[in-house]
Amino acid sequence: MKENDKNAVFSTDIQMLVAGILPNVKYFESRFDEFSRKQDEQREQLKEFKLVVDKKFEESRRDMLERFKQVDKRFEQVDKRFEQVDKRFEQVDKRFEQVDKRFEQVDKRFEQVDKRFEQVDKRFEQVDKRFEQIITSIDKLTDRFNVFIEVNYQQAEKRDEKQRRFTLYMFSIAITISVMGVLGTFLKVLGFI
Repeated sequence: MKENDKNAVFSTDIQMLVAGILPNVKYFESRFDEFSRKQDEQREQLKEFKLVVDKKFEESRRDMLERFKQVDKRFEQVDKRFEQVDKRFEQVDKRFEQVDKRFEQVDKRFEQVDKRFEQVDKRFEQVDKRFEQIITSIDKLTDRFNVFIEVNYQQAEKRDEKQRRFTLYMFSIAITISVMGVLGTFLKVLGFI
């Protein structure tokens, strides 16, 4: 064989080896792209989950506001009753002017009203305590939800990191095998094997 023929065969072998390696690199690029798409999909799913949870919290908030409106209506009713009590006091004042004997009866009524006010005060204290309990439980739920999201995010990050390491490890093995094949071809072309 002539020197030019040997160079032509050697050049052709190199071109075949390079052509054999390039599809493998494209394969890994496509795998990396697919992995990136899956990671984006997981992020979108987490965003959707957050929106659903936010919607549920908003519904709970609206429900609570509606209940507060009902409590406000009840307070308005209590105010109307207090107005009625005020009118009764005016009648009692007129009766005071007319009859001295009724003083004792009016004093007893005032005591009853005082007792009712104390009962109302106790009920307000109970309502205040209940609101504090509700606020505390909402805070606890919010903390739990935040911890849940953080843990899931960290787990996803660890899983992604593990997959990246595995992919790079497999890629390095494939490159090593390809280089060994090229080296074997060179040795065969050069006549060592």
